[in-house]
Amino acid sequence: MVSSESTVADEELDATGLTCPMPLLKAKQALNRLGVGATLRVRATDPGSERDFAVFARQSGHELLSASREGDVFLYLLRKTS
Repeated sequence: MVSSESTVADEELDATGLTCPMPLLKAKQALNRLGVGATLRVRATDPGSERDFAVFARQSGHELLSASREGDVFLYLLRKTS
């Protein structure tokens, strides 16, 4: 995995303050707007998002390029694959 902070994302999504399932739903909507190969950086505060984004990436086929944490904020970098 690459560092989410060192890679420039095509789109940013601030899902801080949202609880399950909203961070993942908002990320799915954002990915739907992007072209194949584009990247999305997501900021979330819901602890359940760690599991949710890992499972989503496996099931959807999108790449979870990085998952990290800065204090109470979880950072994810996803690449749209299809």
